[in-house]
Amino acid sequence: MRIVSLLPSATELVCELGLREQLVGVSHECDYPASVKGLPTVTRSRIPAGLPSDEIDALVRSQLETDQALYNLDLPVLAELKPDLIVTQALCDVCAVSADEVDTAVCELPGRPMVVNLEPMRLSEVFDTLDLLGDAAGCPQRARQRRETLEARVHRVRERSATVARRPRVAMLEWLDPLFNAGHWTPELVDYAGGIECLGNPFAPSEQVSAATLAAADPDVVFIALCGFDLARSLEDVPRLRFVEGWDQLKAVTSEQVFLTDGNAYFSRPGPRLVDSLEILAHALHPRVHPLPEHLPKARKAPGIASPDRAVAPDARIRYTDVRTR
Repeated sequence: MRIVSLLPSATELVCELGLREQLVGVSHECDYPASVKGLPTVTRSRIPAGLPSDEIDALVRSQLETDQALYNLDLPVLAELKPDLIVTQALCDVCAVSADEVDTAVCELPGRPMVVNLEPMRLSEVFDTLDLLGDAAGCPQRARQRRETLEARVHRVRERSATVARRPRVAMLEWLDPLFNAGHWTPELVDYAGGIECLGNPFAPSEQVSAATLAAADPDVVFIALCGFDLARSLEDVPRLRFVEGWDQLKAVTSEQVFLTDGNAYFSRPGPRLVDSLEILAHALHPRVHPLPEHLPKARKAPGIASPDRAVAPDARIRYTDVRTR
């Protein structure tokens, strides 16, 4: 079977099932595992590289409001690859080629390949996608085995979390300019890790939140995992938090409990590494209860978060009031 993946999480799921050698094409964002680098790419982004976060947000808004795609399929390359199975998603218009464009493309391809749409909103549904892909690719038993292994790791974390005496209130942020909370499966991960997610929105799209909402929540911990950004890129945005109204007064800031991790690798992608994300988060919240597996990076304390830069004009302070979802 010749498989094409149109999003990074699907690529990770395909490889988790041991199907790397059957993977013949990927999206332009697929970068894990390392063995997928160099495969033909069948998508391209309409968002220019190197934009600051606020401009990315503005462009995304504009594209979505006019119903224009953020990503495009490279139809000639896709046709040349002759896929038997295309794995895509209809969960988030910001994350991949639109489902309508995929359906249109499939009608034009010889042989009419099978299309599998992945739409998980919670962790158990991410595991369901393993079963779905295993059935589509003819390896259901392997899918069950991989699911059981991942579920066992989650169970061990939940057992340890059940022993903690105090659960900190946690604000999970997936975008900083403007502020967005982290929806979908992330509040569930906070619960499993021994915390209380205080910005709401479980099993629903992420929402833009105001500075006032964040201040009212007054979390014990702020955990930053920016959607689509690696650690280096995330560090460029972290200083902007110092100009969010009320930031300096948050409990998490005054107690230096603001953490940062690679959101592109962890938390953002609904694939096998969500279990890694859970283990990273659990260790950050309760390091004495949850050991960090050796293969995982420790969440780092966000640098320079408590002292506003007086060189920046007062009107640079961020006042977010409107709300949208993505």
